[in-house]
Amino acid sequence: MQWKNQTSISKFLLLGFSNLSEVQILLFVLFLVIYIMTIAGNLLILVLVVVDHHLHTPMYFFLANLSFLEICYTTVIAPRLMLASLLTGDRTISFRGCITQFYVFGSMIATECLLLSVMSYDRYLAICKPLHYAVLMNGRFCIQLTVCSWVSGFLAPLTTMLLMLQLTFCGTNELDHFFCDLNPMLKLACTDTHSLDIAALILCSILTLPPFLLTLTSYVCIITSILRIPSSTGRQKAFSTCSSHLIVVTIFYGTLVIVYLLPNSDALRDLNKMFSIFYGVLTPLVNPLIYSLRNKEVKEALRKAGIRLFVFLLLSRL
Repeated sequence: MQWKNQTSISKFLLLGFSNLSEVQILLFVLFLVIYIMTIAGNLLILVLVVVDHHLHTPMYFFLANLSFLEICYTTVIAPRLMLASLLTGDRTISFRGCITQFYVFGSMIATECLLLSVMSYDRYLAICKPLHYAVLMNGRFCIQLTVCSWVSGFLAPLTTMLLMLQLTFCGTNELDHFFCDLNPMLKLACTDTHSLDIAALILCSILTLPPFLLTLTSYVCIITSILRIPSSTGRQKAFSTCSSHLIVVTIFYGTLVIVYLLPNSDALRDLNKMFSIFYGVLTPLVNPLIYSLRNKEVKEALRKAGIRLFVFLLLSRL
């Protein structure tokens, strides 16, 4: 479709850290380190899952998809909208770029909700239906679940984006945020946003509530099954296979609830901005750390990869 010129504003100004001008360089270094560590950590998990045949299981197939998603997730925000603005002072973004960034970021959130629910269902089958797990969670079904998550995640926000293209923006072009999120953009609209508010509410409910309920139900069943295991060693082993995912789910949905379900008031504006940084920048960094530090198989694959790399470097010098 063609972009409609229905706005007198051609660029938005992202205020972001404008009130912290004295520490711009320090913030740039901090976010640069976080971004590099995020890319490196998620890329490492992605490579380990591909090269280590011990990790060629449904659980790690979904984890590799999550790591790839996190790389895309943080790249949508960090390089241009945080690092470049902190370094150069240019905090502007074009109207088209802002709408596109909003759509891609929203699609990533939707896809992550679906992927996390798929991963919880995988853990449910592994722990509650172990004898049927290999048959139920076969390779074809894993691919189908993953493709559906990605396709659904990117199709769902299209309605919201198309409605946003019909809005007229005028007056101030200052977005009091770090990136092009829905609520800050709607505040600048001159036309009625009631239909868009309803569409966004319905869409968010569909994309977050069913996956969350599926995840919650899966873990209720998982915890119930674990408590029935007679030996403490068996309970600990069973819980260790899903504890990392449970932590990631708690962090992800916890920050989403704080940012999007709390009242959109001026008093809570700074809190929302802070937690937006958390789920947009810090969560993609925390996820690979949680999975690598709490997962014995990932740590073992990392140890083997380190040994191979050391041997390769040693032989290349001989």
